[in-house]
Amino acid sequence: MTQHNVLSRRTALRTVAGAALVSVAGCLNKDGGSGTPGEYSTSPGGQGPLEPVAVEGTTLVVELSADADVSQVNLIQPNGELFGQRDVAAGAQQVSFEIGTAYAPGEYRVVALKGEETIAESSTEIQPEIQMQDVGLFRNNPDKPWDEVYGDTETDRLKNGEAFVTVTNTGTGPEAIVELVFAGDVPNPIENPQGNGMYDTEQVIVDPGETTDLFSNSFPFGSESEKGMGCSSEGNSGQFTVFVETRVGGDEVAKLFDVQYSGSDEMSDCEITITET
Repeated sequence: MTQHNVLSRRTALRTVAGAALVSVAGCLNKDGGSGTPGEYSTSPGGQGPLEPVAVEGTTLVVELSADADVSQVNLIQPNGELFGQRDVAAGAQQVSFEIGTAYAPGEYRVVALKGEETIAESSTEIQPEIQMQDVGLFRNNPDKPWDEVYGDTETDRLKNGEAFVTVTNTGTGPEAIVELVFAGDVPNPIENPQGNGMYDTEQVIVDPGETTDLFSNSFPFGSESEKGMGCSSEGNSGQFTVFVETRVGGDEVAKLFDVQYSGSDEMSDCEITITET
């Protein structure tokens, strides 16, 4: 099963309509450049004033060696423009830059200066990568923290058909999930998404190396709509696609799943089995 990081929802929706539809948050430093001859230089091992650079959550952290004689650290964006600069107090061994989730992904340069003289620099790739790991329902996964998210009773959650999607950021920069959509052979596809499709939040930030659950605001596996896939005692099967839209990468991550409905004509009593294609 191949997952495409950039996929047109329109293309996928045409497909499903016709056919039924980690972690690296540590050292990220590359081979650095050199400063003025005779001064410090950088390397992956952290020689010189600049130690390996790390992204911690939504913050880029620059460590300085104990004997570093640095007065300022600049962070340069992939387009060559200045992202920010930090003065280094005497004796300080760390500066940080809050990159948030509005940064441009790519290669960033960290430049250490003494006065106006560049004495060292290094580069690091800050690039998020969202992978979809799992999709499930309350009825099949009651151990998930549903109460923390919805605060509803178990009966309501079973009836309404709430779903979750597990995603992992395998990249080197933070990412923001801004939309969640279910399309294809689900009982209630026309109500997806309500708002951005995620419950009570405008975005979900996924840090590098983090795995988290997205909880649906709509009820894709709830009451059957006129255009939805119904449950049947004889059994029904089909496919649906989950779309996750990202802010930083600007990607629409999509993954296709097989689904089996059986055991009852009522959705509240239906057995629903979801597997990866």
